[in-house]
Amino acid sequence: MAVELAELIGQLRSELTEAMHAGENEELRFQLGPVELELTVAVTKEAKPGAKVKFWVVELGADATVGSATTQTIKLVLDPRRRGKSGPAEISGAEVDGEK
Repeated sequence: MAVELAELIGQLRSELTEAMHAGENEELRFQLGPVELELTVAVTKEAKPGAKVKFWVVELGADATVGSATTQTIKLVLDPRRRGKSGPAEISGAEVDGEK
């Protein structure tokens, strides 16, 4: 099964946001650092004018087939930031005095 790269990143964003909200009132907090993803992607392009290239995240196993797509391994390093805020995001709530 393949998932569009944009969909995967959107789901990751949702999961990180959920984790931030779930930990708002917790005593122990985690500062969110860079998120590294290493993915195998299938690169496809339809054979029609103006067609865009699409990146599909795939899991390749012994019985997997990708058809006419080209597969590549890519590594993405995402540095999450909250809109309108400087510095790294926190997984659980606002900063407490003296916290790093």
